Amino acid sequence: MTMSSRASERLVHVPLGERAYDILIGPGMIGRAGGEITSRLKGRRAAIVTDENVAPLYLEALMDSLQTDGIEAVSLALPAGEKTKSLDHLSTVCDMVLSARIERNDAVIALGGGVIGDLAGFAAGIVRRGVRFVQIPTSLLAQVDSSVGGKTGINTRHGKNLLGVFHQPDLVLADTAALDTLSEREFRAGYAEVAKYGLIDKPDFFAWLEKNAREVFKGGAERIEAIAVSCQAKSDVVVEDERETGRRALLNLGHTFGHALEAATHYDSSRLVHGEGVSIGMVLAYQFSARMNLASPDDARRVEAHLKSVGLPTRISDIPGELPPTVQLLDAIAQDKKVKGGKLTFILTRGVGEAFVADDVPSSEVMSFLEEKRST
Repeated sequence: MTMSSRASERLVHVPLGERAYDILIGPGMIGRAGGEITSRLKGRRAAIVTDENVAPLYLEALMDSLQTDGIEAVSLALPAGEKTKSLDHLSTVCDMVLSARIERNDAVIALGGGVIGDLAGFAAGIVRRGVRFVQIPTSLLAQVDSSVGGKTGINTRHGKNLLGVFHQPDLVLADTAALDTLSEREFRAGYAEVAKYGLIDKPDFFAWLEKNAREVFKGGAERIEAIAVSCQAKSDVVVEDERETGRRALLNLGHTFGHALEAATHYDSSRLVHGEGVSIGMVLAYQFSARMNLASPDDARRVEAHLKSVGLPTRISDIPGELPPTVQLLDAIAQDKKVKGGKLTFILTRGVGEAFVADDVPSSEVMSFLEEKRST
């Protein structure tokens, strides 16, 4: 990782050969977007995809920056929320991009959180068989996870992210000042993905978070450090396994359980948002690992204690409202894209920072485990 010329910024380079790109992290990136984009891309047109919550806050500043640097831009603001990741909205975005005459060297710009990034990235990957793509993530979750690595997609009635493509961005601008407008709940949800990197294979980072979480939430140097470490961690995995055929699957720690819980709530963000599902899912993964005699119960308790200390949900019973029967949760897990050949695949652990891919996990064990955890 290299420091940029500005002391309050970090630059993480993702070395993917011809598809290499930079992640710039720090305050004020939206106002500098035009200059950063024109220094890297040849096209001079852009189609901005955002949502109705983000647009009033940052769209004008982004448009002004693009115009100043000679980029002609159009924009589309979609409803906020997970339900926007749909075929109908994908069609709307593609139509807007084509109507704007965006060519392969021009750019689709995602201005928003993970939902907008996933949707806009999918559109960028399929319009004209692929146009340039710039991520400007405005949520913590998007800055540390979904904006990096090129996974795009939408949800279907069969499950989350089951339609999509791998389409790497050409630039990621993580404006840390944008995080100041997040609700406390949204920031906490993003923090779950930050903690995930420590739990996968960086025990020292997780220990650092246990000591510095309060400062990360307050902002400043610790927040930028946590984001930079997270982006570097994801970059390292993506470079080694870009299309998730091996080690990249570790990034799904907590996601198989979490996605099933999201599906069970019908993606109702008033009940559960993605980062909250991941938080519960990571605790379940550690608890299930302990149940299978792979890890110590003390590790599961440690993980739960830290996530709970920052206000994240850690138990299935923390989700408001009724959930479907356990067999339906298991069906959602079986539909998840982490399944290979019909066999259940989970990311389990041997301890903090010791995650691994477990193939052929017995569904009967998962069923009884979930039944037990629903009542605790």
